Amino acid sequence: MESRNSAVLRTADVARRTGYSVQQVRNLERDGVLPPAPRTAAGYRRYDDTHLRAARAYRALAAGTDPVSAKQMMRAVQGHDLRRLYALLDAAHAALDRERRDLEFARAAAREIADEPLGDVRAADAMSISELSRALGVRPSTLRYWDSVGLVVPRRTTGREARRYTPDDVRAARLVHQLRLAGYGIEPLRALLPQLRGLRRWDEVAAALTARDIRIDTRSRALLAGAAALHALLDPSADR
Repeated sequence: MESRNSAVLRTADVARRTGYSVQQVRNLERDGVLPPAPRTAAGYRRYDDTHLRAARAYRALAAGTDPVSAKQMMRAVQGHDLRRLYALLDAAHAALDRERRDLEFARAAAREIADEPLGDVRAADAMSISELSRALGVRPSTLRYWDSVGLVVPRRTTGREARRYTPDDVRAARLVHQLRLAGYGIEPLRALLPQLRGLRRWDEVAAALTARDIRIDTRSRALLAGAAALHALLDPSADR
C-alpha cells in the first residue's frame, strides 16, 4: 500500500479533501482506519495519498454497511489480514442480499394481506394474545410492545382486561410483522399504520417498501464504491 504521490499533506488537507473534520481525521488514524502517519520534528503529522485513499474507502464502506463494520475492514487492511477483509466484505454483501430477499417476501405477503376481504366480522373470530403470538411466530412480549407503542392496539375484554384481537387487528399485526421482518422501523410504522388501518391502502404500503428498496440500492452502490477504493488502496498500480 505504498503511496504514488510523494506530496506531504497536513491534517487539514486530508480533512478538506475527504469531507471529514480535522478531529475526525485524527480519530480515524487513532482507530486504525488510516495507517499511522509519520511526524515531523515538531510533532506535526505527515499524510500522503495513501491516507486519502484509506479515508475515502472508509467513508464509502461506512455508507454501505455501518461505521463499526467499516472500521473492522479498514483495520484488516492496515493489518494486512486480507482473509479477514474478504470475509467481512462477503458478509456485508450477504446481509444486503438478505435484506433484498426479505423485502420481496414482505412485499408479496403485505399485498396478499391487503387484498384479503374481511367478510363478516364476528366476536368469536377474535384471538387472544397467546393465539396470535403462535400464529405469527412471535413472542407475546412483542405483541405487548406493539400495543404499548400504538402499532397494534387490541380491545380489552370487560373485567379481565385481557387483550382480544379482532380480525382487523390480526391483519394489522400480520402486516406489521412482515414489514418488521423487512427492516421497517418502529417510528415509520407508527406514522404509516393510521393510514393503513383496515388495510385498504396498498399504494401506501407499496410506496414505503419502494423507499426501502431505494435505500438498499444506495447502500449497495456505496459498498461497490468502497470495494473499488479498497482495491485501489491495496494495489495503487491498478488504476494507472
